[in-house]
Amino acid sequence: MDWGMKNRLSKVISPKTGKTVMLAVDHGYFQGPTTGLKTPKESLAPLLPFADSLFVTRGILRNCIDASTNIPIFLRVSGGPSVLGELSNEDITTSMKEALRLNAVGVGLSIFVGAKNEDRTISNLGRLVNEAEEYGIPVLAITAVGKEMERDARYLGLACRIAAEMGAHMVKTYYCKEDFKKVVDGCPVPIVIAGGKKIPERDALQMARNAIDDGAVGVDMGRNIFQSESPVGMIQAVRAIVHENKSVDEAFKIFNELKTKN
Repeated sequence: MDWGMKNRLSKVISPKTGKTVMLAVDHGYFQGPTTGLKTPKESLAPLLPFADSLFVTRGILRNCIDASTNIPIFLRVSGGPSVLGELSNEDITTSMKEALRLNAVGVGLSIFVGAKNEDRTISNLGRLVNEAEEYGIPVLAITAVGKEMERDARYLGLACRIAAEMGAHMVKTYYCKEDFKKVVDGCPVPIVIAGGKKIPERDALQMARNAIDDGAVGVDMGRNIFQSESPVGMIQAVRAIVHENKSVDEAFKIFNELKTKN
């Protein structure tokens, strides 16, 4: 990597801990007004001080995030279908020039390995990497899982390795309880885990703890933070696990104390 690429990644993955807490808030690009993000400006403002980066679409960034913020931006640049259609029917929707205009430190898109439009989404990744490399912009590949896909180590390992082979600089994938370490070991670039659907707070913290223990560099969590009973408490509890190596019990205590306080 050249200096610019390394510098941009260092704004997201802490040089001190080697870890990151990314806040994923791009759900509306296919789900519309998602619970917890129906008014993004109000929902996100109290969370931004505790996130290492924000994964967001250009529309929400322009309209809902104060331009004076110092939070590094990873920009979602793929889309197309809504939740009512074939989710794998994505294409690149945002140009690299737009990402540069918006001062993004990185760009991200989904690949749908094993789904109907697998070949196009993987080709999208290759083209995005080609363009991003010209400007020293890191690319995050999200291994999206279709309705028919099993989230096991065999599938996730396949998807993550393909993403890395195509040139992605980071990969976002789901955590699996069995053999997740094999997924990490088979992927030569850093992995962050998706939070997935909303689950009880302690369970989400346990998932984060397990993923870090198995070699993930962090999380790119959304619904398990902004749909929590205490979003600010939850993101700080996640940070305690990722950056401070706290136990689940210690992190859950932080969550409960902040929930009560707020």
